Parts: sequence; structure tokens; C-alpha cells
Amino acid sequence: MAEREHVRVAVIGSGFGGLGAAVRLRREGITDFVVLERADSVGGTWRDNSYPGCACDVPSHLYSFSFAPNPDWPRTFSGQEHIRAYLEHVTDVFRLRPHIRFDSEVKMMTWDGEKLRWEIETSSGRLSADIVVSATGPLSDPKIPEIPGLESFPGQVFHSARWDHDYDLRGKRVAMVGTGASAIQIVPAIQPEVGRLTVFQRTPPWVMPRVDRAISGAERALHRALPFTTQARRGLLWGIRELQVQAFTKRPNELGLVEQLAKRNMARAIKDPALRAKLTPDYRIGCKRILLSSTYYPALAQPNVDVVASGVSEIRGSTVVAADGSEAEVDAIVFGTGFHVTDMPIADRVVGAEGKTLAEAWKGGMEALRGASAAGFPNWMTIIGPNTGLGNSSMILMIESQLNYMADYVRQLDVLGGRAALDARPGAVAAWNRRVQERMKRTVWNTGGCTSWYLDANGRNTTIWPGTTTEFRSATRRVDLAEYELIRGSGGASTAAEGRGPVEEGTRDAAGTPGNADASVNSQAEVDA
Repeated sequence: MAEREHVRVAVIGSGFGGLGAAVRLRREGITDFVVLERADSVGGTWRDNSYPGCACDVPSHLYSFSFAPNPDWPRTFSGQEHIRAYLEHVTDVFRLRPHIRFDSEVKMMTWDGEKLRWEIETSSGRLSADIVVSATGPLSDPKIPEIPGLESFPGQVFHSARWDHDYDLRGKRVAMVGTGASAIQIVPAIQPEVGRLTVFQRTPPWVMPRVDRAISGAERALHRALPFTTQARRGLLWGIRELQVQAFTKRPNELGLVEQLAKRNMARAIKDPALRAKLTPDYRIGCKRILLSSTYYPALAQPNVDVVASGVSEIRGSTVVAADGSEAEVDAIVFGTGFHVTDMPIADRVVGAEGKTLAEAWKGGMEALRGASAAGFPNWMTIIGPNTGLGNSSMILMIESQLNYMADYVRQLDVLGGRAALDARPGAVAAWNRRVQERMKRTVWNTGGCTSWYLDANGRNTTIWPGTTTEFRSATRRVDLAEYELIRGSGGASTAAEGRGPVEEGTRDAAGTPGNADASVNSQAEVDA
């Protein structure tokens, strides 16, 4: 990287969000951009998570870009290696490699109010950018709980997202801490080879069967010969999930039937009433992420597996002690304890217009206009930002909606001309967030009686989108300049975007009719349509 390279756009991360942003920028005719990646290859979470059994719980044809369909998915639910290969393929097909700076972890990015640009310090050098698109993702930084005695544990310790492939688990006594989406894939994958497996479960998950199968050669040939069949398959998968949203967001009581199906799934594999009692959740299904597995319960029923219905309280030498007093002597501890989702570490490295970090701005909880723009951070956008997560469908749909918004954001800056920046108005951010949180009150994620990683330290759901992917796409179809403040390069003066200030003649029509920011949240992209 050149010592003082300057680019139009800097994208942070090369997972689905970062690569999607790079493809969209190229399709918009923008080639003056870089993708800053801290690792030595693309893939994001699908590069980092390579634990045994790692796979996606969203069907393959829906968990891929609409602009890069893959007729050759080998299974209905693809494994990590196939998804990572897909992302490598996208990188090559869309000629993204010349734009990627590997081994370039962002250490700090600071807004320069005089030059109207971001000054970025990375592990491989410095550069500046007019616009930053942060696509680090919420599942990028593993979270390991602080447990007394962990530092003195004599055995092997690692997180599911940092799997130690050099450590041989055969015959070992292993503690699996956590029972989330990663753990229910790891447990059945390692159970046959370990000597003893002790699963420490703080809260039991709801688990539904994973109806996975190999996609036949005939199906793949059909998709290659007739591309519309791939689109039709994707459309069917999408439509089914759109119809399910109402139960999650407006009528959680309707999920009782799904609970009965989940209990039957458990009963087929778990014959021991005491173990069934341990594994039966006491909250409404959907409140926490619904997990898919047809092998998890059978693995737990094996004689070399113990389930401790309690979290870990301390570690004494090689003994793991649970909060209920249970003890297990182990050789290795595997943490499946999730990620820093509501307290993303990248927020500590972003310094905005007022000299404070994004983490400081989000001290009371994450919030961003349409899940993308934070007040006080001009020309900075995030992909998979606050309240853009999903509880039942593919995040790629949400990412593509945010890419639409990003593309229009860049277009609006081009229309405004000259040295200019857009900063989300605090009132617009607050109004958007108020509507989202109001709608969130009736969802299963807030009313289901559980504590999940969707909630931040204040108990507020800053993670999930309380609606359909169609509604979100409508909400992010275009940028409403009424929701932004325009900052001009001359003397750093700023004017409200709806007042236009020194903006060129004709910008009003190109940008849309100005108006009250709060009203635009309710009209242009009604949150509770």
C-alpha cells in the first residue's frame, strides 16, 4: 500500500458484505476503491469458522448473491468449504483481487473535517478515503467469557471461530461451553472421536430437524441449462420465509405449533426423561435463534456425552466447575460462546466529526439511519448495521438492500458535486430508531421470555429487523437527503441538506423533495408497512 494513497471509497472487510460492496461499486462504474482485509484471504466469517461440521442453516440457493447465482451447489444446505469457495469464485469472476489489500487490519480511522475525508491507519500503511463502507460484520470477533482460573488451565483452549486444527481430539476429554448454532454442529462432529464430551448448557436451544440432502447431478445440470430454474428455486425459498415473518413479528403465539414439532424432534432421539427435561427450553420458540440439526440430539444421547444444565463458574486446574457445582476433568475446552455483536470492536476504531469514537456514540445502544448511517460520522456507512439482522431468512437479502442504499448514497454525492459529505441528522436517526423499537415491542424476540445475543447490555434489541426483507428493501431503495446534513468543503461550512445551501441548481429534483426528516421516515420507507 502506498504511504499516502487516496481513494474514493474504502471498504472494510472481504466477507459477503465487503465483496458485495466491491461488486456493486464496479457495477456503478467506480473503480477507485480498495477493500481492506485483515487476513490473507477473502471469506469473512466463512474463512474464520472452519470447525468440524461447520455449515449454513439457510438453503444454499438463498444464501448467495442474486447477481451471482450458483447452479452447482452440492447440497441444499452447504458446508463452510463450499461457501468459502463460492466467495473466492465471486472475487475472481468480478475481478476484485486488484482492489483487495490483504493483511491490512484497520487500526484507526479518523474523520478530517477540513479535507472532508477519512484518514485510515492500517497494519500495512496509511491511506485516506472520501467514503468508508464498513463491512466487518457482527460475527467477526469471538467472545470468550471471563472465567476465574481459565488462564491457568493446563490443557488446550480455543473458540469455535479459531479452531485449532493441529490439536488432535481423539480420545480426549473435551468440554464444550455453549449450545448455540456453532456448538450444535460441533458436538455431533466430534462426539464419535473424543473420549468424553461434557456439554455445558446455560440455556437450551430450540432445535428443528435439518432437512439436508445432496443436490443431484440432474438438478445441477438443469440449473446450468435453464438459469430461470435457479431463480425460481431461490424465489420459492424466499417466499416461504417472507410468509413466516408475521408469526415472529406480530403473532408470536402462533409459534406454539412449531414448538410441538421441535419437542417431537427431541423425543425421537432423547429417550431419557431427565435429559429431555434438561434440553427443553422454557421460552417461546424463536425468541432465541431456532437451530437446525438432525444429529445434535442423537449425539447427546450417546454414552460418552454428559450434559450439564448450567454455565461454567470457574476452572480449578484441569477441572471445569459449573454454577450448579458439577465438575468435569478435561483435556481441552472449546468455547462456542458467540461474538461481539452489540459491542463490535471496530466501533472503538472509528473517530467521527466531534472527536469521539463510534463506541462512545453508541454507548447507550447501537442505532443507525436505515441500518447504515450514524449521526456524527459523515460519509461512513455500515453493512449489516444496527437492526438489520434476521431471525428466519438469508442475510444476503439484507446485504443487497444495503448495497442499493450505498450505491444511491455515492450517486447523491456525485450529483451534489465538489467536495461534499453527508452526515445523518440526529433527528432522522432517532426517528428511524424510534419506529423500529416501537415495532420491536410485539415481536417474539422481545416478548418470548428469553435473554439472547440479539439484546444489548441495556436489554434493547439492536440487532434484528422487525419486518420482512421486502419492507427493508423498500426502506433502503434510495437516500432521502432530507435525512442528512450536507457538509461543504469550503471552510468546512455545513447546511441542512433540505435547505440545499450552496448546492447546484437542479439538485433538489435529483435528490427528491425536501421535507421534515421525521416525516420522511414515516412516508418514504414506512417501517411498519
